[in-house]
Amino acid sequence: MPLSPAVIERLVQIAQAAAEAGHGRKEAVYAAACAELGMSRATLMRHLATTTVRADRKRRSDAGDVALPQHEAELISALLMESHRKNNKRLLSIGQAVTTLRANGLVRAEACDADGVLRPLSDSAIARALRRYALHPDQLLRPAPATELRSLHPNHVWQIDASLCVLYYLHANTPREAGLQVMRHDHFYKNKPANLKRIESDRVWSYEATDHYSSSIGLNYVLGAESGMNLAESFIEFIQCIDGQPMHGVPLITMMDMGSANTGGLFKALARRLDMRVIAHSAGNARATGQVEKARDIIERSFESALKLRPVADLAELNAAARMWAQWFNSTKVHSRHGQTRYAMWQTITAEQLRLAPSRELCRELMTHAPEERTVTDQLRVPFKGYGDFDVRDVPGVMVGAKLQVTYNPYDLVDGRLGSAMVLGHDADGNEVLHRAPLVAKDEAGFAITANVIGEDWARPRDTLADTNRKLVERIATGTTTDDAAAAARKAKAVPFGGKVDPYKHIADTPTTTWLPKRGTPLVPTTTVAGASAAARVLTLFEAATELARRGVAMSPERNAQVRGWHPEGVPEDAMDDLVRRLQVRAGLRVVGRDGTTD
Repeated sequence: MPLSPAVIERLVQIAQAAAEAGHGRKEAVYAAACAELGMSRATLMRHLATTTVRADRKRRSDAGDVALPQHEAELISALLMESHRKNNKRLLSIGQAVTTLRANGLVRAEACDADGVLRPLSDSAIARALRRYALHPDQLLRPAPATELRSLHPNHVWQIDASLCVLYYLHANTPREAGLQVMRHDHFYKNKPANLKRIESDRVWSYEATDHYSSSIGLNYVLGAESGMNLAESFIEFIQCIDGQPMHGVPLITMMDMGSANTGGLFKALARRLDMRVIAHSAGNARATGQVEKARDIIERSFESALKLRPVADLAELNAAARMWAQWFNSTKVHSRHGQTRYAMWQTITAEQLRLAPSRELCRELMTHAPEERTVTDQLRVPFKGYGDFDVRDVPGVMVGAKLQVTYNPYDLVDGRLGSAMVLGHDADGNEVLHRAPLVAKDEAGFAITANVIGEDWARPRDTLADTNRKLVERIATGTTTDDAAAAARKAKAVPFGGKVDPYKHIADTPTTTWLPKRGTPLVPTTTVAGASAAARVLTLFEAATELARRGVAMSPERNAQVRGWHPEGVPEDAMDDLVRRLQVRAGLRVVGRDGTTD
């Protein structure tokens, strides 16, 4: 109860009278005041303390001094911190920790009293010392200073997170039980895991997306669990242009936690194809995505709290209600940081900053689409997906015959026609980089409109890296500084490198090796072995007749019959000379009759 001005004035007078009464006579003043004002002594003293000004007490000369050495305080603090659980519950008290360390001879925690006797420090003295050194667990468990983050414009940075909703899909037995139901704590609390397991695949998850610059909130619900497919599908919904929801388009950067679903292949592939950078904050640093965490709290209090009053039948109805709520909230609630509604701030985005998202169908294809390898033609073009030829002359390091990885440009696809493709490359740090390759426009005759007109244009293609390096090595080989001088040197048949390169110098500089002669074995004729003649080869009758004819013997059926009669098993090769003589002798014989005629 507040004191009246008159009572306050009287209390000031009582305080002055007590001060003048001196030591030992103040109690009489206080007793009279209690009787006058109808207060107890404790109440009187409390009011006197608040209504009078007292001189500051003189600070003790040893104030702030502690007897516990710092190295012992550090050991005690380390043991206390080790005993903390993840929920910050401390299992060891200061007294238990000091007792343990004393028993192990690690600390003494003593102080010398006025009589020169060492006495153990009390727990309160140790606690004061820990606070003096800023080593008390209460101090060490305080959060580290936060780093403030800012974005540059709408759709510069989005934050995305998944949360388990209080809803689940009920496989109803009656129409009254149909639809999404709110989980009741008495049915699904932690001591009844069987009930949770039963509805595990039917639990509802929500994905929240916030634009960091405007704090606009996007919301999409899915069934099942936190997965890469659910994340990708929700993100595709967020970036689509939907009537009544200004926030859309593909952000430059997306921030999220390190969950395996968020950093999985599906979403990463989609992000790469959309040329979007994904930043996953470090483990335990949820403050990095604090905006989307706050959005989850807003959704629970502002939207999901009403679901019990107006049940929804299925997921489509839930998402329709979520979009309606997001449009209302982002359009009407003023944000304290920028002083505008969230959608009003998002509308400050420029045409250059708004990257329109491709269709849902193409986005789903991009999730699994791998860049296709194409060979660069002599006109520095590559074909892709039947859309035509794409000009790659501006791709760094391109050359004729090179292999390039080509994929869609999702921001240049209108009415099913691809205006440009993207060529996949890598920078010096190995990061993936996409280079735009425009579609080669052609006239009605099928010629590229950028081609030279005969008799009018004489422009040559810009040198590729291979062309540049080819000219460089030509100048080095001819010892010239210009391309014209190199051509003139070639025409004059100048010796490459000015004759400074001797192609045989390494041979001449190699020391000559003197080889020792090796002892050999004289050649022994194969026809004699240990003084015995080797068995002669036996010729067939055909081979023998052929050899006889070669030696000038005219062969006939009669002579062939003679040879077969003499050598029925074949003619030995060393018997050929004898056979020739026999046949020639028989050819010289004549039959002489008695009358002197020859036959």
